[in-house]
Amino acid sequence: MENQENIILLDIKKIGTRIFQLSIFVAIAFVAPYFGNQLITGSIVNALLFICVIVMGIESALLLCLIPSLISIYTGLLPLALAPMIPFIIMGNALMVLIFWTLKNRSFWLGAIFSSIIKFIFLWSVAMLLLPKMFLMFSWPQLVTSLLGVCISFLFLKILKFNKK
Repeated sequence: MENQENIILLDIKKIGTRIFQLSIFVAIAFVAPYFGNQLITGSIVNALLFICVIVMGIESALLLCLIPSLISIYTGLLPLALAPMIPFIIMGNALMVLIFWTLKNRSFWLGAIFSSIIKFIFLWSVAMLLLPKMFLMFSWPQLVTSLLGVCISFLFLKILKFNKK
């Protein structure tokens, strides 16, 4: 009986830790769009997504993909003219997260760089079709912020000693 109580307490502690971790990720994702600068915000969000995959897993990272874009449009930080891109930004982030999650065990860098390139190609292509006059925002800055996010996440995970290959 005592063993079962210890297991239940450990499970409750584990759940509490996961909820706390996810709350931190959500809080950062919520605040990041307020920087207003695409280079800073994008780098933070991308780093957060890569870190979340390693620390929390794919489900939490996919949930996190929703938050920054929705906050940006809701608060007016993202121009209303870019609203049609929101679902595609979310899909681009989810695509990046899924590819990274799939390849990260083979190599952190392979997964991170390849997923960043695919996200960049996806968003650039969609922007060329939907918003040709504003496609620049979804071209090279997407690749730069993804790659900066990779570097930030690698350093963060290295400092915290999370296992990466």
